[in-house]
Amino acid sequence: MDGHPARGMVPDAKWRGTMKDILKGELVRLSAMDMEEMSKAFSFWSRDTEFRRLLDSGAAHVSSQNAVKKWLEKGLDEQSINMHWFSIRKLDDDRLLGDIDLYVNNWPGREAFVGLGIGERESWGRGYGTDVMKVILRYGFTEVNLIRVTLVVFEYNPRAIRSYEKAGFRHEGRMRKVLNREGRRWDMLTMGILREEWMEQNGYKITN
Repeated sequence: MDGHPARGMVPDAKWRGTMKDILKGELVRLSAMDMEEMSKAFSFWSRDTEFRRLLDSGAAHVSSQNAVKKWLEKGLDEQSINMHWFSIRKLDDDRLLGDIDLYVNNWPGREAFVGLGIGERESWGRGYGTDVMKVILRYGFTEVNLIRVTLVVFEYNPRAIRSYEKAGFRHEGRMRKVLNREGRRWDMLTMGILREEWMEQNGYKITN
């Protein structure tokens, strides 16, 4: 990307002068990832098998702090050019809630995949996921100059599906019987949002 502002986006008055808060929402803020802090937290969260089963399709397992740190470092090193990876923190007490990443898998097409994990169980279902998704979409569309953002979610995670819908994502596809959980096969859903959809939802006007 050339670093120039995205053309054709003019914010209404309510948006002007807010760039200093580009990584801050109503409930959370995004911060640079501290490897030691995140690896310790993720190792603790991984003891919750429900968290692991909501996070990915692999078998739920407990990860040591050292193993998590190596995984984080490897991921950041291999994908540093295309990966925008942040810690998620509560605004009121700055507590670490989880992580979110925006992986630009297609620069010519200006498309990215987003992945979100909130490890603090007591924070589930309280609006943090919706808020952080709104923050990362604002960052992706206004700073990274993306055209679309895509995610995948398991059908057995209705709480996340509702949250993504509230953030503006639309259902786009379904991969049937992708994985086995609780003695049955489950589908994986694909959801996406386009820049013009996000602009319309958030008070931006298209000028060209």
